Parts: sequence; structure tokens; C-alpha cells
Amino acid sequence: MDMYDKINELFDKKREIELGGGDERIDKQHEKGKLTARERIALLVDEGTFVEVNPFVKHRTTDFGMATKEGPGDGVVTGYGKVNGRPIYLFSQDFTVFGGALGESHAMKIANVMDLAAKTGAPFIGINDSGGARIQEGVLSLDGYGEIFYRNSIYSGVIPQISVIMGPCAGGAVYSPAITDFILMVEKTSQMFITGPKVIETVTGEKISAENLGGAKVHNAIAGNAHFRAPGEEEAINQIKQLLSYLPQNNTEKAPIINVDEADDYRDDLVDIVPIDQTKSYDIRKVVDQIVDTDSFMEVQKDFAKNIVVGFARIKGESVGLVCNQPKVLAGGLDIDSSDKLARFVRTCDSFNVPVITFEDVTGFFPGVKQEHGGIIRHGAKILYAYSEATVPKITVILRKAYGGAYVALNSKAIGADMVYAWPNAEIAVMGAAGAANIIHAGEIAKSTDPEATRAQKIEEYKEKFANPYVAASHGLVDDIIDPRETRIKLIQSLEMLRNKQEDRPKKKHGNIPL
Repeated sequence: MDMYDKINELFDKKREIELGGGDERIDKQHEKGKLTARERIALLVDEGTFVEVNPFVKHRTTDFGMATKEGPGDGVVTGYGKVNGRPIYLFSQDFTVFGGALGESHAMKIANVMDLAAKTGAPFIGINDSGGARIQEGVLSLDGYGEIFYRNSIYSGVIPQISVIMGPCAGGAVYSPAITDFILMVEKTSQMFITGPKVIETVTGEKISAENLGGAKVHNAIAGNAHFRAPGEEEAINQIKQLLSYLPQNNTEKAPIINVDEADDYRDDLVDIVPIDQTKSYDIRKVVDQIVDTDSFMEVQKDFAKNIVVGFARIKGESVGLVCNQPKVLAGGLDIDSSDKLARFVRTCDSFNVPVITFEDVTGFFPGVKQEHGGIIRHGAKILYAYSEATVPKITVILRKAYGGAYVALNSKAIGADMVYAWPNAEIAVMGAAGAANIIHAGEIAKSTDPEATRAQKIEEYKEKFANPYVAASHGLVDDIIDPRETRIKLIQSLEMLRNKQEDRPKKKHGNIPL
């Protein structure tokens, strides 16, 4: 046997590994509307850039008949490649091998490539399609999950971590995606749950399908665990590529600036989008579309807590994170879910040096017994904490209302805003004019011969005094009052001015955010 025979043997072995669970199981995967582990990688990375790591790794279990069972790659493909020319690391679970179940060696492969991603400072993508822990390996399988969770946690805020669910993801397996920065799901073919429908029925008697328990719609709209959903796997992979374009490679860098050719930064249409009448609603996305680069807005958690709109966009090619009140939903008030969504997004931007721009039109924190008993104080405090902690450029534009504690929470000067702009119609006050007049002049109104006329008069007086941005501006709490049509111009100027911003926080192990 010469060297050529040895090389041929190597290629034969690699071909066998690349086949995974074999043609029959690959066909079954396709019948479910799912791609194979390697097909997914091919769609994600630039052509010819994928380099596989540890293809020959095998399990070493002998219990429950496993001694005779071969599992190419131990049910997971790991390696690195490039997306739009930028390096990434990944794993892709192979459902055709042991149902993608995670065992000791499978976990070791994932942990190994995560360490490489952290050492080299590149994003890490997890493509999940797994039956969960490999029961035959018992506690070693659970320990394998622990190794992954630990790395997800320690590398959090160091490199971007993105999870895409492309099949089942059950039991302990769900906690790895939950720790990562973003979760993407595919409609109808992906589910996440701690306990599956059968276990739930046995324990609680509740009957529910896997899709209704933990499908893409549930996690995107109700539970808020996922950030994006797509109708198919190819669309989900395109979302990953788009998402990566707004992020830097790691926490020591900034996202790439793209050259854009926007003809005019003066935007006439902004005058008509936001009604002067405070009681009228509008869609904040129309304001966003006028201000950011054309078609650059990528909304995050679009279907969850719709009273707050968050997402990435570009302004003159620079990546920014947007936080916007949505007057169309709950009059733009902040509740428990929107507080969580907002705070997490601000912290994600701060982790990866993405400037945060806040478009503010807020009546306050949402009232009600359910909100109070649900812990709105604790959840609302997360917003204050996230903005205060963030050291990235922070810019606020007050479009209309900015009342009470919500005004303070939404990146006011006092909690660290670098620049605060207000439109000339903005109202910055402790509360709305009607509520304030009723409290301040309660005695006078009660004693009046015409209470309603007195109330109306006092409301008008309060409006005149406080329902404008000039009082706040006179105290330096607003940096400038601007023509709405110049909003994009002002943001371009501010982002350029703040590009080299540096701000330190007191040295500490870490803060204690109210969770």
C-alpha cells in the first residue's frame, strides 16, 4: 500500500462521514421540509469557505447497544467559514445521525469550535435540530450541555452568538439558544419547549400540539423568547446574514460602515406623519422609514410587545439600534413585556458598540393591577438600568409626548443621553395637562361655581406653561429643538460627532440588574 492508497482511504472515509445518516434518512429530512446539516451550512457561508473541524470524532458509549452503532461526526457538523467575506464559526446538528441527539463527543465538538470563535473574535452561529439529550449516554450528555451553556454565558457580550432553530429543540437544549443574543425560528418545522406535549399531558392533563406549545409563532408573539421567524429555512438563513451585517465581529470592534448614496437628508414628509393632536395615533415605523437609509430597518421581536419597536438600521451607512415608542399600541405606554424587550435590546447594542437612538412619544408606564402585581416596577427598572449602564453613543429624539418616569427612563439627559433633541410640538412634563390640572387645582375646581370651565381654564394654563419643549431646553435637559424635517441631518451630525466617544464606568465585577 502506497501513499496514494492511504489518501484514497482518507477520501472514502470523509465521503462516508459527509453522507451522515445515509440516503434514506436524508430523504426523510427533506420530506419534512427540512434541509440537511451540510445543506444549511452551504446556504449560510460564502461558497468554498467552509472548513470542517473534528469530522472523525465518534461516541464512545457501549451501553444500550451503542457499541455497534456508528454515528458519523457524532450527529453534528462543526467548523468555520465566511459570511459576506467576514469569518464566522458554527455548528449544525445532523438530525439524520441519532436524531441530532447530543452526547459527550457531540458536545465536545461544539465546545471546541466555540473556544476557537472566542479566541479569534468572530461570531458564533448555532444551527439547532436535535431530539435533545442522548439518553443512552446519561449524565455525560447532561454534562455536555453544561459545557455549552457555560461558554454561551462566558462569551456573552464578547462575540455575537446567534441561534437558529430548524427542528425540535427540547428539554435542556433550549437553554443554550436562550442565553445567546438572537434566536431565529422557522414556521411549522421548528419548536422549542422545556417539556413536550406528551409529558405535559401526563403531568397536568393539558392537551396541546407541539406547534401550539412551542412553535415559531408562540415564541415570537407570546413568550418573547425568539427574535425572528421565517416561512422557510432559506429565508431564516438570509435573516442571519442580514443580522450579521449590522454587528461587529466582536466587542472590541464597531460594525462596518457601508457607503450609501442617499440624495437628500432633508425629509419634508416628516411634518405630516406625527399628528399634533396628542390623542391621535400613528405608526412609528413611518417616521423610522423617513429617517434611516432606504430599506435598512431590520425589526427585532416584531411580533412581541408591539407597543415598543426595536431594531437595527443604518443612518448614512452607520449601523444603529433604534428604540421607538409605538403610539398605535397601548398608546405607546410601557408595560412589563415591552420593558424586557427594550432593556435587552439596549444591552445587546451596548455589548457590541452599536449606537442607540430613541424615538420617544410616551404617556408613561401602563397602569393596572395586573401590571403592578406582575412586577412592572422591577421590569421598568430594567430600562433605567440598561440605558444608564450603556456607554455607546446615546441619542434621543422626543417626537411628541414625554411624561413622568417614562420620560426619565427613555434615555433622558440625567441617565446619560449624549444628545437629546425635541420637535417643536413636544410636551415634556410630569404628566398630561388634564391629569396635572386636576391634581394641582383640585380645591379651586371643587369650590368654583362652574367647575368644568375652571378645569378647562387650568388645563389650558398648564399646557401653555409645560406642554412645550422650551422649559426643558431652558434647563439644558434638551440640547436643541429641531425642525422635524432636519431630524436625519441632526442624527448624522450627532453620530459623526460621537463616533469616537469613550466613557468608563466604575470598576466592578458586574452590576446587579433587576431581573
